[in-house]
Amino acid sequence: MVILCGGLGTRLREETEFRPKPLIEVGGRPILWHIMKIFGRQGLRDFTLCLGYKGNLIKEYFLNYEAMNNNLVVKLGSRSEIGYLGEHEEQDYTVRLIDTGPATQTGGRVKRVERYIDGPTFVLTYGDGVANLDVRELLAFHRSHGKLATVTTARIPSRFGMVDLTKNNQVQGFREKPTEDSWISAGFFVFERGVLDYLSVEESCVLEREPLERLAREGQLMAYRHGGDFFPMDTYRDHQMLNDLWNSGRASWKVW
Repeated sequence: MVILCGGLGTRLREETEFRPKPLIEVGGRPILWHIMKIFGRQGLRDFTLCLGYKGNLIKEYFLNYEAMNNNLVVKLGSRSEIGYLGEHEEQDYTVRLIDTGPATQTGGRVKRVERYIDGPTFVLTYGDGVANLDVRELLAFHRSHGKLATVTTARIPSRFGMVDLTKNNQVQGFREKPTEDSWISAGFFVFERGVLDYLSVEESCVLEREPLERLAREGQLMAYRHGGDFFPMDTYRDHQMLNDLWNSGRASWKVW
């Protein structure tokens, strides 16, 4: 699967000034780790990361992963040796770290990793959102309709409480952050390889604009309705909420 990890994360400047957004921590682990665990637990363990802004820090994270997630034994001296004591749970993961340019838009990033995408179907997501997504159900839905693309949609609670009014402006009641009826893109896609023909390697190619709009016009884009939770991390407030959910044991995306 492909994970977009190259954006600037300008609305989280408090954190992204020092590290890329996918490395911002939730519960002491990068949100990228949480995303990979969601998919790894459900059988998808082959990842291609589209790097951009501060991508070298993501490379460093994975280059040091074994040492930082295992107990070690170190033999010093001229015949130095490092041994790992025990195994972490992320076994048999393959992670490709591909530099797709510092300013490239989402569609250009996907096109630039085309050579690393194996098989006729692939999953794509962003490195800044989590969900209690049933990946097998999503894939089954995609296979059932025979189109080129599927986008996962979700409903999320309003940020604000609602006030119910009569025509005469009398307050009838209050609703605390109700779930809105409209569906939004949750950013978990399933694509057939043919979608790559809709993309360009140009920096200006934005996946969510002309490519997806054209797929929709041609009747090739279907929506999978995810009835569970979806948590984007767009703002510092979102970051705090994700940590609160994790620390209180209410992180519904923790399927592992």
